[in-house]
Amino acid sequence: MDKKNNIAAIIQARMGSERLPGKVLMDIAGKPMLWHVVNRLKQSKYLNRIIIATTTNKDDEKIVDFCETNNINFYRGSENDVLDRYYKTALYWDVDTIVRITADCPLIDPNVIDKVIISYLKNMDNFDGSSNTIERTYPRGLDTEVISSLGLSKAWNEAKEDYQREHVTIYIYENPLKFKLYSLKNDVDLSYYRWTVDEKKDLKLVKNIYKFLYSEGNIFLTKDILKLLELKPNLKKINKDVEQKKI
Repeated sequence: MDKKNNIAAIIQARMGSERLPGKVLMDIAGKPMLWHVVNRLKQSKYLNRIIIATTTNKDDEKIVDFCETNNINFYRGSENDVLDRYYKTALYWDVDTIVRITADCPLIDPNVIDKVIISYLKNMDNFDGSSNTIERTYPRGLDTEVISSLGLSKAWNEAKEDYQREHVTIYIYENPLKFKLYSLKNDVDLSYYRWTVDEKKDLKLVKNIYKFLYSEGNIFLTKDILKLLELKPNLKKINKDVEQKKI
């Protein structure tokens, strides 16, 4: 299959979050968080498959049940060796171009995802992948990384340290002489916004955004969230003191 026609989002998801256990299935506007992530990814014009990469832990049976109930592709692998989980997910589902997404980003924007994918497809002869996190200009929570199957395989074979296995792309970023990644930047720096969910305050912000913008069958985008935050600036204060966990 042509690489351009075999592009899949692989969403890493597990119940065992340290700061907010079970967050990926917590309710937002009547649906589990993970449902919203998948639903938003379905709006991408370039993804032709969405896969949940979860673990073999007993607690993650809940995620498997969610996938089976909602007819979502999934793969179960190592909890701690996330690089191995991603690699084997891509191998099992015969993915050529991997789009890495995390399950705690229920405001992920399909238009942003497509921009990152396009930036890779246009440069795939000279680059191993593309990312909008190399130089942060997008809100945290819109993180999208695209990597070729060959690039992922190389990282899987070469990464030896535990921390390099716990994070899918760390080894790739650490070795710029071995891997070339295209850096996609936004026109305006919005990196000071935090739209991911790690703590209760993050979840409270997201729930408020959904309360004002979500309706069934409607996908609101980054521009809609920015307009809402302009109208209701107090929302930005909800999680302003939450710090990102250090790698």
